[in-house]
Amino acid sequence: MYREVLSDNYQVETAADGQTALAKILQGGWDLILLDIMLPKKDGVQILTDLKTQQPKVPNGPIMMLTNLDNMTIINNAIGLGAAGYLIKSSMDPGDVLEKVHKLLGKTR
Repeated sequence: MYREVLSDNYQVETAADGQTALAKILQGGWDLILLDIMLPKKDGVQILTDLKTQQPKVPNGPIMMLTNLDNMTIINNAIGLGAAGYLIKSSMDPGDVLEKVHKLLGKTR
């Protein structure tokens, strides 16, 4: 859903699992990364942990965590590892996500 909503305004890349996401993040050059906490093979928190010891080839913009978890311990852990913030997927409609991305990237609608 996020790719569909954002593709009209932004170039969007996706990853099928956490290992693929980490590889793309390490290539670098992303203006914004929307990283789900729950991913197959490697979860978003583990990716943030890995980024503490592995640096991207080119710097990235902020990482925003996506989650349906209402678990502040996990969310605070992600923020402590470098995430800029989080979005609760179940509480946002596609327009809300697009508006948040616009704000994060400093663009007006």
